Amino acid sequence: MIWPSSRRIAPVRSKPSGTRGIGSRARVSVAAVFLVAALSPRALRAQQAAAPQTFTLESAVEFALKNYPAVRAAEERRNALRAGVSLERTQYLPRLDTLWQSNRATRNNIFGLLLPQSVVPSISGPVLATSGNDSVWGSAGGLLFSWEPFDFGYRSATVRAARAAEGAAGAEEALTRLDVAFAAADAFLTLLAAQEEVRAAQADVERRETFAKSVHVLVSNELRPGADASRADAERARARIQLIRAQQAEREARAGLATTLGIASQSFRLEAGPLLSTLPAEQVPEGLVARHPLAEAEQARIEEAKARVHSLERSYVPRFNVQSAVAGRGSGANTDGTVAGGLNGLGLERSNWAVGLTITFPLLDFAALHAQKQVAAANERAQAARYDQTLQDLTGSVEKARAALEGARGVAENTPAELQAAQATETQAQARYQTGLGTIVEVADAQHLLVRAQIDDALARLGVWRSLMAVAVAQGELQPFWIILHAATGGGHSPCG
Repeated sequence: MIWPSSRRIAPVRSKPSGTRGIGSRARVSVAAVFLVAALSPRALRAQQAAAPQTFTLESAVEFALKNYPAVRAAEERRNALRAGVSLERTQYLPRLDTLWQSNRATRNNIFGLLLPQSVVPSISGPVLATSGNDSVWGSAGGLLFSWEPFDFGYRSATVRAARAAEGAAGAEEALTRLDVAFAAADAFLTLLAAQEEVRAAQADVERRETFAKSVHVLVSNELRPGADASRADAERARARIQLIRAQQAEREARAGLATTLGIASQSFRLEAGPLLSTLPAEQVPEGLVARHPLAEAEQARIEEAKARVHSLERSYVPRFNVQSAVAGRGSGANTDGTVAGGLNGLGLERSNWAVGLTITFPLLDFAALHAQKQVAAANERAQAARYDQTLQDLTGSVEKARAALEGARGVAENTPAELQAAQATETQAQARYQTGLGTIVEVADAQHLLVRAQIDDALARLGVWRSLMAVAVAQGELQPFWIILHAATGGGHSPCG
């Protein structure tokens, strides 16, 4: 980014030694105070803030990539999915669960079975002959270690799916950056074009005012009819209207660029560089549309869909868990039906340990898993079809962009001849009118032709640069465009885009 240079502060020169009065020392002191104030960081920052920024095409794109919210949102989405890969990898780690519980409850137990549920509290111990409302303290604590040594590829499939999702997010981030870079560059070129139209319209107004004055002189001297003066005034008013419209379009384009850059102030300047003066001779080298960020995102989604199918194929398998537990319990209830008072039961009176292997297998889940695999396989095929469609669309976009580039080059090669002929026509029409051989209609037509030729010539080179950038964007990478621009400007660095 090119920032405006700070102003140079001229040094304060003291007067000759002969003028050493109180007034001279006071003036020097006051000047020193102003110099210190001018050199203070706050004053320098305020001075830099007041100066308008100057943007080149590259610095505008780089500024937009750093400040546009969509780029930051895409970056954070990729960060979230990258963390999701780490989350999936934690499935390989063992689990170590801890528990401590203290309660005050009755100790009435009943013989019989109770199906698994989450409402009635479980109770252990012998069935007593009597029951009552006496309560006792109870406590429990322990550690449970669980580890799944192998899973027939299920966890690796989920990790691959998470990595594919991260890859898709990375491609989408690159696509977002490409879109933002193109939007900023397009807004920059649109504002440049609007400024050129304002210059051409302003020059047209000045020509018509000069011509209208000469017509009024001829009419006053009765050398031309009064209708010529009216026609000259009408043409001048029409030129002013065109200038107002061009200025309105320039303000709208400036607001659009400010929005794309993410800045509130519109007090900035543009540095056109070679965009208005140089016609690029190089071509953007042909690239593979498969490397376009959009195609890469679709390819990553195919890999994600494949990983989902693979994980479902590895779901209908036994699950093996190596488990080890250490636990202890305490109770204030005795087996003879008596109740221990005080704080009995808050401590862990009995301990146990266990080591074992648990095998689980969802026998009746095959129907649901079969349907889920059909859904996942259909999604994979649909994603593959979208990838093929994306490649076709990108190929068509590249061909259209190259056709537009060739057309823009052809236009740019002919606008200089158009401008030269229009200038000669306008000069000759005015000379014929001044000598009485031509009419004011001929002059008006020649002036219309001249302003149109000036606008066409100013925008022709911009059109070539815009089309060149469109080819690079269609191929998914702006770096070739920056290389061509650097060759025209004599070097520099290119923004990420």
